Amino acid sequence: MTAPPATDTALAADLLGVVARIKRAADQRVRTRLSDALTRQLSAIGKHGPARMSDLATLDHCSRPNMTRQVRLLEDEGLVSRTTDSADARVVLIRITAKGHSVLAQVHADHRAVTDQRLARLDDADRQTLAQAVRITRSLLDDAERHR
Repeated sequence: MTAPPATDTALAADLLGVVARIKRAADQRVRTRLSDALTRQLSAIGKHGPARMSDLATLDHCSRPNMTRQVRLLEDEGLVSRTTDSADARVVLIRITAKGHSVLAQVHADHRAVTDQRLARLDDADRQTLAQAVRITRSLLDDAERHR
C-alpha cells in the first residue's frame, strides 16, 4: 500500500482539526454533566436500540469491563436500563430510558443552537459548498463502516 500524497495528509489533518474545534465549541454549550464518552455511549444505545454489553464495547472499540463501567454510570443516572432478551432470557440488553432520550434531545438541541448561529453567517454559496462537503464526508464514513 502506498502512502497518501502529502496534500491528502494535510487535508486529513485539517479536516480532523476543524471537526474537533466544531465539536469542542458545540460541547461548551451542552447543559448536561455527562462526559463526552458517556454522551457518546448514550447516543449509540439510542441509535442502535437495545444491545448486548459486548456489542456496545465492539461499537466503541473498548473493552467489555470499560463498557460495563460506562453503562453502570448511565444506569445510575437513570438514562439506561437492563432488560432480558425475549428470545433468550440469559442475554441482558441495555436500552435507553425515556430520561435518556430526553437528555440526548437536550444535548442535540444545544449542539444545534451553537452550529445554527455559525451557519446563519454563511452566504448561500458557502452554505451549498458546506452541504456538499458534509455529503462527501458522510459518504466516506459510510464507506469505511461498510468495509470494517
